[in-house]
Formats: sequence, C-alpha cells, structure tokens
Amino acid sequence: MAFSKIDIPRWAQHFLECGIEDCERNCEFYCNPCHQRLCKQCSEEHLKSPENKNHEVVLYQQRKQQLPVEKCKIYPTKDVDMLCEECQVPLCSKCATMGDHERHKFVDLEAVYAEKFALFQQEISKIQEYFLPTSQDLQKEIKKDSSEIKHIMDNIRTSMKTEGESLKSLVDTVISENMKQLDQIEHSLLEDLNVQDKTMDDYITYLHNIVKKLHRCLSSTETQKLMSEKKPKIQSIPETTKPVTPGFTAGQYTKSDVTKLLGKIHVPNTKVEKREIRPIERVYNTAMKPTHKQMKEDRKKSDEKQTMSLSASVTKVREFNVPGVDSVHHVSLDQSDRLWISDSDGNLVQTDLQGNVIQKIKTNGGLGYHTVTQDRDLIFTDQNKKVINRITQDNNITEFIKTGDWEPLSIYSSHINGDLLVGMVTDGERQAKVTRYNKTGKELQNIQWDNKGQGLYNSPCYITENINGDICTSDLLNRAVVVVNKSGQHRFSYTGQGSEFDPFGICTDILGHILVCDYVSETVHLLDQDGQFLSLLLTQQQGVRRPRSVCVDDENNLYVGQFKTNTLTVYKYLLEV
Repeated sequence: MAFSKIDIPRWAQHFLECGIEDCERNCEFYCNPCHQRLCKQCSEEHLKSPENKNHEVVLYQQRKQQLPVEKCKIYPTKDVDMLCEECQVPLCSKCATMGDHERHKFVDLEAVYAEKFALFQQEISKIQEYFLPTSQDLQKEIKKDSSEIKHIMDNIRTSMKTEGESLKSLVDTVISENMKQLDQIEHSLLEDLNVQDKTMDDYITYLHNIVKKLHRCLSSTETQKLMSEKKPKIQSIPETTKPVTPGFTAGQYTKSDVTKLLGKIHVPNTKVEKREIRPIERVYNTAMKPTHKQMKEDRKKSDEKQTMSLSASVTKVREFNVPGVDSVHHVSLDQSDRLWISDSDGNLVQTDLQGNVIQKIKTNGGLGYHTVTQDRDLIFTDQNKKVINRITQDNNITEFIKTGDWEPLSIYSSHINGDLLVGMVTDGERQAKVTRYNKTGKELQNIQWDNKGQGLYNSPCYITENINGDICTSDLLNRAVVVVNKSGQHRFSYTGQGSEFDPFGICTDILGHILVCDYVSETVHLLDQDGQFLSLLLTQQQGVRRPRSVCVDDENNLYVGQFKTNTLTVYKYLLEV
C-alpha cells in the first residue's frame, strides 16, 4: 500500500538526515560543540574549516546531549551555561562574577548536563533490562505459587474428605454388624421365651382338665363313683428360665481421638525461604553468568543422595505352568495357598501354589487386570465396556462400577482400608488418572495433576499401594514409576537405571520396598519407599525373560510372570545391607 506525503502514518519511521542544508544523505556523525548532525562527507568538510578544526566530531550514537536553552532569571538576555561546583547552582556567565560566587570554581554546565543525562539513561537501561524483567519474573513466580497453593489445598481437602468418608464407612459397618448381632440375640431370646410360654400354656390346660374331672366326681350322686376315684397325681410345675439380656458399653472417645483417626492440618515449622533474586551483575557480565544447564547440573550434584548399597540373596523355589492362560499378564494373591492369574485374552484362572487349577472364568476384561478384596471377592476391569466387575464367592458376576467416559486399566484393592484404586485413561484428549472408590463403589478421590498443574499419568497400566499409603503406578508411556501419597500429592517418579525403562508389573513387600518389572532390560528393580534404587533383584542370570507381572507374599516369596509364556516362577529373596 502506498502513502502520499500527507498520509504517512505517525508510527512510520524515517532515516535520520544530515543537518547541513541541501544535504539529503544519512546522518552518521555529530559535532558536539555545534550540536550538528553530519554525514560522512559533511563531517570531513566541517573539520577542514579552520574555525572547526578543534571541534569534537563523534559517532551519532556517542553524541553529548545538548543543553536546553534556559535564560537567566537575573539577566534575561544571558543563557544559563555554567555550574558553580561549590553551590551546585546553574547560572550565567555574568552571575558568576557576582559576590555570592566570588572565587568559586565553575564548570561547563553542558558537560555536566550531558554526563547527568547519560547517567540517567543508564539507570533507565538498568530498569528496563534488569529491574523490570526480574520483578516481572518474580511476579510470575508468585502467581504460579498461588496456583500451586490452590492445587495443594484442593488435594488436602480431597484427602480430608476421603478420610472422613472412609471413617463414615467404617462406622456404618460397625453399627450394621452390632445391629445384626443384636437382632440375632433378640430372636434367640424371644424364641426361647415362646417355647417356655407354650410349655406353661400346656401345663395350665392340663391343670384345668384335672379340676374339671374332680368337679364331676364331687357333683356325682353316685357315692360309689366318688369312693372309687383315685386321688390324681399332679405333675410338677415345669421349670423355666429367666432371659439373660445383653448390655451395651458405649464407646469412650474424645475429639482428640477422632482427630487422630482423621488427621489434622499441620504447618511446617520451617524458616520462610526468600525468593532468589538474580544479581544485577549477571545482566552486565554475561561472560560470568552460568548457563541454565550448568546451574541444573550443579544443583543435581548438591542434591544427589547417596544410594544404599544392598546385596540380595535370591533363590529359585519352584516353577509351574498355568493351564488356561497363554501369557501370565497379571498375578494376584488370593490367600496363603491360592493365586489368581490372567492373560490379555480375558482368561482368569485360580490355582494353588503347584499350578493345579481350582476354577477358570472367561471374561471380556480385555487386558486381564484384576485384584482380590479383603472379602476374597475378585474384581476385574472391562476396558471395552468401561465397567468394573465383581465376582463373589458363589461365582455371581455383577457390574460393580461404571466408569463413564474413562477406560479402567489397572486395579488394586487396598489392604489398609479396602478401598479400590483404579488407573484409567480417556481417548478424548489422552488424559489419565487414578480414582479411589470405597468398598461400596462410591467415588472418593481423583488423582490427575501435580502441584504445577501438569498431568501425572499417561498410561497407569499397573498399580499397587505401599505400607505408608503411597499409591505406586507403572506408567508405560511415561516410562516411569509414578508415586503419590494417599492425598494424591506427587512424591517422586523413578525412571530406571539406563537409557530405556519399560515398567510393567509392580508390587510392594511388608517392609515397604517397591518391586517393578523392567521389560526392556529383563530385570526386576528393587526400590525403597522413597524411590531410591537399591538393587536389580532379578536379572537374566536368574533366568528372567521379559518379566510382565509380579507379586510378593508376607514370606518374601516373589511370583514372576513372563511375556508369551504361561510359566509362573517363584523366588525367595533376602536383603542384606
């Protein structure tokens, strides 16, 4: 688009022209004494003139700022062009001869003005290049902290509600059991009293019959009949017993006892940490400024924890095949002498510890994720139908929980409170989360984001719970073991010991160790409950090939299932520091 001269917009820029009349070349230089813009040619001509030979001609960017024209208030025909050094007062040359400034030292006001102007420009530059950006970064950090605080507080609220719901559920369970017991006692006592009442009713009828018989004898006119009637032998009164009624001992508890059960808010008694403000020298001395990578490496070195040195004694105990599955995809302990094993075709097989099949169930469960509850019900996920199914002891299968738009993957029944922990994904925006349900199937908690608003999970394909309540998941797409506390706050992520890490089956033992299968390196990693690597518990040297599933009992018997085989291997492991 073309603009005419009068149409040039106010935001348009134009090159700086030489100040010499009729010269249209670009300005490159500046004469400080004359305050004249000059091109290269005009600057050379300017210095050739005898009266200008001592003039200071500099690059335009290095020019001195011209002193504004200011008339003296005492002598209006004179310009203010001097500064009294002692009085620090600008004045004209005539004022400098007055008695107030006699014998004082004077300097060129223009030089002082230019120096002051340059100093203030430098301060403006500092503000624009350091103080403003640094303050804005701190403000962003403050806003970020505000957002994090909201997430943390929401997680705490969710945890408090979860604890409350869990306690309510336990209270309801205890009251229900007590009521049931009371109903049974009442029924037994009333049944016994009814029997006694019937006995007494029969006895009273018996007595009335004797009385009637005797009255007939007395009223008879035949004396012989009365004389011949024998004296009746009356049966003893039947024995009865008084009922022993139950009592009720009210619970003795205080607010403090309830607080211990539900937990309480605590604020860490730590010194408030000041936000780091980068030194101003870093802005003007970039050669000394460490790179982000260097700072990260230094921080990593200073924060690095020393790994515990652990040796593990591992012994192969036995090995058996599981008929009815083509690959031991997932394994769960049912009780001390039974296991549930599943494959990716929806086959669920219950065996004893020698591999003898007790029962087999065919499901549409997809990937075979399952768990056994405290009541020994079998729970398994159906990813296709987006439901969680329950199989009771009498093999009655019901749709226990419907998960809406979310596809349930991994599932685990808590040994602490019986809650169900379910890893889920949704195809919509490829989101993932862990949801907590109570034993009745009521949703209690959703864990999806860390305290920075970032997604915690991508594919929580295996899940378990540690003895401290931590929720541990194997996330295959994230290639990490992701661990959060029971409130849902992210504690740590473990990404293996090499360049690649493909976590699958995961479990914890009675000491809080985390055991996880690494499919790519064909090993089982052992971590402490804070995520520190302790050792490779199983490697290819123990005959492990592509481990897929793992669980451990209270005797440190480790059950390992491997991909594309129905063989289950049992190891005994002991740890020594």
